[in-house]
Amino acid sequence: MEMTPPVEAFDASFDLVARQDATEQAVEALRGDVDDVKARLDRVSRAAARPVIEGASAPASPEVKGFVDGYLRHGREAELKSLSGAVPADGGYAVPREIDALISARLRNISPIRAIAQVVQTGTAGYRKLVTTGGTASGWVSEVAARPATATPSFAEIAPPSGELYANPAASQAMLDDVAFDVQSWLADEIAMEFARAEGAAFVGGSGINQPKGFLSAPNNAVGDATRTFGTLQYIVSGDADGFDTAPELTLIDLVHSLKAGHRQGASWVMNSATLAEVRKLKASDGSFLWQPGLMEGQPNRLLGYPVVEAEDMPDIAADAFPIAFGNFRAGYLIAERSATTILRDPFTNKPFVHFYATKRIGGQVLDSDAIKLLKISA
Repeated sequence: MEMTPPVEAFDASFDLVARQDATEQAVEALRGDVDDVKARLDRVSRAAARPVIEGASAPASPEVKGFVDGYLRHGREAELKSLSGAVPADGGYAVPREIDALISARLRNISPIRAIAQVVQTGTAGYRKLVTTGGTASGWVSEVAARPATATPSFAEIAPPSGELYANPAASQAMLDDVAFDVQSWLADEIAMEFARAEGAAFVGGSGINQPKGFLSAPNNAVGDATRTFGTLQYIVSGDADGFDTAPELTLIDLVHSLKAGHRQGASWVMNSATLAEVRKLKASDGSFLWQPGLMEGQPNRLLGYPVVEAEDMPDIAADAFPIAFGNFRAGYLIAERSATTILRDPFTNKPFVHFYATKRIGGQVLDSDAIKLLKISA
């Protein structure tokens, strides 16, 4: 006698088939979505790989378009502005804000000290700032008690020495006539590169005469923060007349903790690549390296937990040199610059090339001498 499957079995089989069909439909829809995303990414990649034609991706402002097409490419005169704060008769053309911001962004990426120091924009050739040297006096009182007079705080004036930094990139007229040539980005790159090379040396060892005064040019001695004269940097000796002693890790730890705890938040090491090559070989007593590479792309390399900044203008390891600086440079070093870069187009001096004489007034000086410490190679 043939047995008829129960109704429940048919329902279960039907439900299983329906679920399988629904799953296959969902998978097909998902594949379609993935293919659509892939197609969009391919279109974006192809668009990004095409050569950039100025003004094709996003319309430039009338000011930028007139400056680039009129003045940079063809030398047509626009609004004339003064280049010099001392001689108003000197003429030049102020760079539009968009291009000036592009130059500033390139400078921050290239110039190592600018990236970690305090940068202020000024509208005049000079800049001054008052800082307290002993802190502001204060006290505790009850709610209704009289407020006795406090001691008058001491002030010091910071007036960073400055000079006019210039760059003089050149392009042929044929390059400028080519519509595919991105004059705006090329000019920003060239000016930023030349500015960065010059100001990088000045921020480290500049004399302060018609240029910024570098932090290595500031007075220095081995006296602690409590008794050292304001504006004088403290140094720690390496323990050897020609290099590091037998326990360099202890010297570096002393250098770190010679800095006040508040300044250690945001502190950085500054040294050149030759010094860094020696520091990378240093080991602690347990055999571990003091230098640690960044764990992720874009993360800085670290020494004793603090980021390392390579500045090629720092001196090499040698007798009586200061090859390593450690400090909070945002609190310790001030860069003051006029906000506008100016450009003078010169198609006559070096034909057939067109030179773009770019100038910017930049100053720099140690702001807080407690915020930067130096390592001196000395016994």
